[in-house]
Amino acid sequence: MDTSICVARKIAEQSAPLSEESLERLAAILIRSEVRKGSLFLAEGEVSDQLGYVYKGMVRQFYYKNKKDLTEHFAREDNVFICIESFLRQRPTRLMVEALENTVVYGIPHDPLMALCAECYEIEVMYRGLLENSLILSQHKADSFRFETANERYVRLLREQPEIIRRAPLSHIASYLQMTPETLSRVRASLQ
Repeated sequence: MDTSICVARKIAEQSAPLSEESLERLAAILIRSEVRKGSLFLAEGEVSDQLGYVYKGMVRQFYYKNKKDLTEHFAREDNVFICIESFLRQRPTRLMVEALENTVVYGIPHDPLMALCAECYEIEVMYRGLLENSLILSQHKADSFRFETANERYVRLLREQPEIIRRAPLSHIASYLQMTPETLSRVRASLQ
Protein backbone atom coordinates (compact mmCIF):
# COMPACT_ATOMS: atom_id res chain seq x y z
CA MET A 1 0.00 0.00 0.00
CA ASP A 2 1.15 3.55 -0.72
CA THR A 3 3.01 4.94 2.31
CA SER A 4 1.45 8.40 1.92
CA ILE A 5 -2.06 6.89 2.22
CA CYS A 6 -0.98 5.01 5.37
CA VAL A 7 0.46 8.23 6.80
CA ALA A 8 -2.69 10.18 5.93
CA ARG A 9 -4.76 7.52 7.71
CA LYS A 10 -2.50 7.69 10.81
CA ILE A 11 -2.78 11.48 10.90
CA ALA A 12 -6.56 11.37 10.54
CA GLU A 13 -6.88 8.73 13.30
CA GLN A 14 -5.52 11.30 15.74
CA SER A 15 -8.52 13.55 15.37
CA ALA A 16 -11.27 12.54 12.91
CA PRO A 17 -11.49 9.60 10.50
CA LEU A 18 -11.61 10.43 6.79
CA SER A 19 -13.33 8.77 3.85
CA GLU A 20 -11.09 7.07 1.28
CA GLU A 21 -11.52 10.02 -1.09
CA SER A 22 -10.46 12.52 1.60
CA LEU A 23 -7.53 10.30 2.60
CA GLU A 24 -6.34 10.29 -1.00
CA ARG A 25 -6.64 14.07 -1.19
CA LEU A 26 -4.68 14.50 2.04
CA ALA A 27 -2.05 11.97 0.95
CA ALA A 28 -1.56 13.84 -2.32
CA ILE A 29 -0.29 16.99 -0.55
CA LEU A 30 2.05 15.31 1.97
CA ILE A 31 5.73 16.21 1.72
CA ARG A 32 8.24 13.56 2.85
CA SER A 33 11.49 14.85 4.41
CA GLU A 34 14.46 12.96 5.80
CA VAL A 35 16.17 14.87 8.58
CA ARG A 36 19.54 13.67 9.84
CA LYS A 37 20.24 13.49 13.57
CA GLY A 38 21.25 16.94 14.82
CA SER A 39 19.85 18.75 11.75
CA LEU A 40 17.02 21.26 11.81
CA PHE A 41 13.66 20.64 10.17
CA LEU A 42 12.76 24.26 10.99
CA ALA A 43 15.18 27.05 11.91
CA GLU A 44 14.56 30.21 13.91
CA GLY A 45 13.30 33.01 11.68
CA GLU A 46 11.76 30.67 9.11
CA VAL A 47 8.02 30.45 8.54
CA SER A 48 6.53 27.15 9.64
CA ASP A 49 4.79 26.23 6.42
CA GLN A 50 4.17 22.60 7.38
CA LEU A 51 2.38 20.78 10.14
CA GLY A 52 4.63 17.77 10.82
CA TYR A 53 3.98 14.07 11.39
CA VAL A 54 6.87 11.90 12.60
CA TYR A 55 6.86 8.70 10.59
CA LYS A 56 10.20 7.46 11.96
CA GLY A 57 12.57 8.92 14.54
CA MET A 58 12.17 11.76 17.02
CA VAL A 59 12.28 15.56 16.98
CA ARG A 60 12.19 18.27 19.58
CA GLN A 61 10.91 21.81 19.39
CA PHE A 62 13.16 24.24 21.22
CA TYR A 63 14.17 27.88 21.54
CA TYR A 64 16.94 29.97 23.05
CA LYS A 65 16.37 32.22 26.05
CA ASN A 66 19.23 34.02 27.77
CA LYS A 67 21.64 31.91 25.70
CA LYS A 68 20.06 28.71 27.07
CA ASP A 69 18.63 25.98 24.88
CA LEU A 70 15.11 25.19 26.18
CA THR A 71 13.07 22.23 24.95
CA GLU A 72 9.38 22.95 24.43
CA HIS A 73 8.08 19.67 23.01
CA PHE A 74 9.11 16.20 21.83
CA ALA A 75 7.48 14.26 18.99
CA ARG A 76 8.28 10.66 18.05
CA GLU A 77 6.74 8.10 15.73
CA ASP A 78 3.04 8.67 15.13
CA ASN A 79 3.13 12.13 16.75
CA VAL A 80 2.09 15.39 15.12
CA PHE A 81 3.99 18.60 15.85
CA ILE A 82 3.26 22.19 14.97
CA CYS A 83 4.84 25.58 15.62
CA ILE A 84 1.33 26.84 16.08
CA GLU A 85 1.66 30.63 15.88
CA SER A 86 4.03 30.56 12.93
CA PHE A 87 1.91 27.99 11.09
CA LEU A 88 -1.41 29.77 11.70
CA ARG A 89 -0.15 33.31 11.03
CA GLN A 90 2.49 32.34 8.44
CA ARG A 91 5.08 34.46 10.22
CA PRO A 92 8.68 33.71 11.22
CA THR A 93 9.08 31.45 14.24
CA ARG A 94 11.31 31.61 17.28
CA LEU A 95 10.91 27.85 17.75
CA MET A 96 13.22 25.41 16.03
CA VAL A 97 12.63 21.75 15.25
CA GLU A 98 15.67 19.46 15.54
CA ALA A 99 15.97 15.77 14.75
CA LEU A 100 17.21 13.84 17.78
CA GLU A 101 17.61 10.74 15.61
CA ASN A 102 17.65 10.19 11.87
CA THR A 103 14.00 11.06 11.24
CA VAL A 104 11.40 10.87 8.50
CA VAL A 105 8.77 13.61 8.68
CA TYR A 106 5.68 13.89 6.53
CA GLY A 107 4.68 17.53 6.34
CA ILE A 108 1.21 18.84 5.61
CA PRO A 109 1.87 22.13 3.79
CA HIS A 110 -0.10 25.16 4.94
CA ASP A 111 -1.55 26.54 1.72
CA PRO A 112 -2.63 23.21 0.18
CA LEU A 113 -4.13 22.21 3.55
CA MET A 114 -6.10 25.45 3.77
CA ALA A 115 -7.37 24.88 0.22
CA LEU A 116 -8.45 21.32 1.13
CA CYS A 117 -10.17 22.57 4.28
CA ALA A 118 -12.15 25.07 2.19
CA GLU A 119 -13.24 22.31 -0.21
CA CYS A 120 -13.72 19.37 2.13
CA TYR A 121 -15.54 19.55 5.45
CA GLU A 122 -14.04 16.22 6.63
CA ILE A 123 -10.50 17.54 6.26
CA GLU A 124 -11.45 20.80 7.97
CA VAL A 125 -12.80 18.82 10.95
CA MET A 126 -9.62 16.69 11.04
CA TYR A 127 -7.43 19.81 10.94
CA ARG A 128 -9.45 21.46 13.72
CA GLY A 129 -9.02 18.28 15.80
CA LEU A 130 -5.25 18.34 15.29
CA LEU A 131 -5.15 21.97 16.46
CA GLU A 132 -7.32 21.14 19.48
CA ASN A 133 -5.01 18.25 20.40
CA SER A 134 -2.00 20.56 20.20
CA LEU A 135 -3.65 23.21 22.38
CA ILE A 136 -4.75 20.63 24.96
CA LEU A 137 -1.21 19.22 25.10
CA SER A 138 0.13 22.74 25.70
CA GLN A 139 -2.45 23.31 28.44
CA HIS A 140 -1.54 20.03 30.17
CA LYS A 141 2.13 21.01 30.10
CA ALA A 142 1.38 24.47 31.52
CA ASP A 143 -0.80 22.94 34.26
CA SER A 144 1.96 20.48 35.10
CA PHE A 145 4.39 23.36 35.74
CA ARG A 146 1.82 25.25 37.79
CA PHE A 147 0.60 22.42 39.98
CA GLU A 148 3.17 19.61 40.09
CA THR A 149 6.50 19.20 41.83
CA ALA A 150 9.64 18.29 39.90
CA ASN A 151 9.23 14.66 41.02
CA GLU A 152 5.60 14.57 39.88
CA ARG A 153 6.50 16.06 36.47
CA TYR A 154 9.19 13.43 35.92
CA VAL A 155 6.94 10.56 37.05
CA ARG A 156 4.19 11.77 34.70
CA LEU A 157 6.63 11.89 31.77
CA LEU A 158 7.93 8.43 32.68
CA ARG A 159 4.37 7.06 32.86
CA GLU A 160 2.88 8.83 29.83
CA GLN A 161 5.85 9.06 27.45
CA PRO A 162 8.53 6.53 28.46
CA GLU A 163 10.02 6.64 24.94
CA ILE A 164 11.21 10.19 25.59
CA ILE A 165 13.03 9.06 28.74
CA ARG A 166 14.68 6.21 26.80
CA ARG A 167 15.60 8.15 23.67
CA ALA A 168 16.15 11.85 24.41
CA PRO A 169 19.33 13.27 25.95
CA LEU A 170 18.96 14.02 29.68
CA SER A 171 19.85 17.69 29.11
CA HIS A 172 16.82 18.07 26.81
CA ILE A 173 14.56 16.18 29.22
CA ALA A 174 15.68 18.44 32.07
CA SER A 175 14.93 21.62 30.11
CA TYR A 176 11.58 20.20 28.94
CA LEU A 177 10.64 19.57 32.59
CA GLN A 178 12.02 23.01 33.57
CA MET A 179 14.71 21.57 35.81
CA THR A 180 18.44 21.79 35.93
CA PRO A 181 20.27 18.59 34.96
CA GLU A 182 21.33 18.30 38.63
CA THR A 183 17.71 18.42 39.82
CA LEU A 184 16.77 15.80 37.25
CA SER A 185 19.60 13.55 38.51
CA ARG A 186 18.35 13.92 42.10
CA VAL A 187 14.75 13.18 41.03
CA ARG A 188 15.83 10.08 39.12
CA ALA A 189 17.99 8.89 42.03
CA SER A 190 15.10 9.36 44.51
CA LEU A 191 12.89 7.05 42.43
CA GLN A 192 15.34 4.15 42.29
